[in-house]
Amino acid sequence: MIHLLNLLAAIALLVWGTHIVRTGVLQVFGENLRTVLASSFSRRVPAMLAGLGVTSLVQSSTATCLIVASFVGKGLVSTSAALAVMLGADMGTALMAVVFSFDLSWLSPLLIFVGVVMFVSRQNTVGGRVGRVLIGLGLITLALQLIVQATEPMTRSPVVRTLLVSLPNEILLDVLVGAVLTVAAYSSLAIVLLTATLASQGLLPTNVALGLVIGANLGSGVLAILATSGAAPQVRRLPIGNFIFKATGAVLAMPLLGHVHVLLQQQIPVVHQQIVLFHLGFNITLALLFIGFTGVVGRWVVSWLPDPTRGGPGERPRHLDPVALATPSLAISCAAREALHQADVVETMLRGILPVIRHNDLRLAEQLRKMDDTVDELYSAIKFYLTQISREALSEREGRRWTDIVSFTINMEQIGDIIERVLQDVEDKKIRKNRSFSDAGMAEICHLHERLLANLRLAMSVFLDGHVRDAQRLLEEKARFRDLEHEYAASHITRLRDNTAQSIETSSLHLDLISDLKRINSHLCSIAYPILESAGALASTRIRHSQLAPLTDES
Repeated sequence: MIHLLNLLAAIALLVWGTHIVRTGVLQVFGENLRTVLASSFSRRVPAMLAGLGVTSLVQSSTATCLIVASFVGKGLVSTSAALAVMLGADMGTALMAVVFSFDLSWLSPLLIFVGVVMFVSRQNTVGGRVGRVLIGLGLITLALQLIVQATEPMTRSPVVRTLLVSLPNEILLDVLVGAVLTVAAYSSLAIVLLTATLASQGLLPTNVALGLVIGANLGSGVLAILATSGAAPQVRRLPIGNFIFKATGAVLAMPLLGHVHVLLQQQIPVVHQQIVLFHLGFNITLALLFIGFTGVVGRWVVSWLPDPTRGGPGERPRHLDPVALATPSLAISCAAREALHQADVVETMLRGILPVIRHNDLRLAEQLRKMDDTVDELYSAIKFYLTQISREALSEREGRRWTDIVSFTINMEQIGDIIERVLQDVEDKKIRKNRSFSDAGMAEICHLHERLLANLRLAMSVFLDGHVRDAQRLLEEKARFRDLEHEYAASHITRLRDNTAQSIETSSLHLDLISDLKRINSHLCSIAYPILESAGALASTRIRHSQLAPLTDES
């Protein structure tokens, strides 16, 4: 019993090690990996090589599939080009299985020691994150050693040997078991390495192990399909197309497995190497056979999963792709796009204020007020989406971006609330009472409204690009807007003294309106603070030191 428990613990450590490496590499290189993939889609062979390179780092073809599938879903790349990337990704996973098949017992303690030192001493830096990756690699090599040690006593057990002899030589059953184990472990790499180790210890016949390897390849395809099952049709195309390649390859390979087994025994004396090299050869063969068919299969899956017909503006949200949550850097980009979508809705509401005031349009006012529900819905959706992103897998810059998105969406939600209240006041105090602003008062409101729209566009640009100069311009607009509000409030008081009838009737609404516009502008300008603070461009206090000294003396 203790030997079985040790084996299960070693398998769990193997799966956990591959998880640590995958999340660590995404944390260190997440944005760069996306850039490499995105820049390699123009031709099939470079796309395939990019998939091979990225997956060799991430050690998970499923993770690569989720990244590329999100690109397909956003229309950034065609399905055929993405399928070429996945052929390379499958080769990358198989190549790493070959690397880990060598005797790396000397490397495991070194990787773990160096990784722990780097992670503990420089935890929140790039070096610390690299240390996390080294720990994962060390755990993988250690787990393989533990599997060998745990299986040695089992190989000497007469009961186990009798059980292995009685196993049915059913290739379909072997393939099915390999696929189920891969889905359960969420790693085809771990299952292939485990299978090779068990076969080398004599616990698995080689022909059964080869069937399990084919099943592991199918299981990795099933994993991607399951992970994208709730996504848009565009996103689901790539996993299905990739599974078609894997399933076709499996169907072609199964009748030839007996001949392949004999050939491997003749050419490669070591059983462990037979298994991992068969895995590599299987995926290389798939790539060579199907690289020319990516266009055909791409068109098939597009016809099977056409683009959905777009609904009205009530469809919310648009960009929060649940598949991207497996790749935190990509999920951050999705949340940022949705935040800009929220800002677009706020801009529509803000633009509508002036037509409502000018034309006393109650119907438009009601439509605009209902849009605040959309703004609130987007805020809740973005906030919930961000909480699902693994913070530990984010780099320092991505962590700041996470905070910026939260702050931006909060400001947009509060602006939406203010606009809703402004529209309600205009309805109650102007439209229903059939009142109107004076020409001078209306001109002031139009001027403030125009500057506010310009500042909203500038705030969206600052949020998108993070340029310090634009952030400084936005903050300067806060002071200008405040001065305009004081100036126009004083002008309104002057009109009251002159007994201007329209100004008297709309006095309360006018003063409240320009005050609310200033509050909206303050929320927009607050978007600049995190960027300026990161750049060290903010002073600790706004009080002038030349004026502070006399006040201190008097006190």
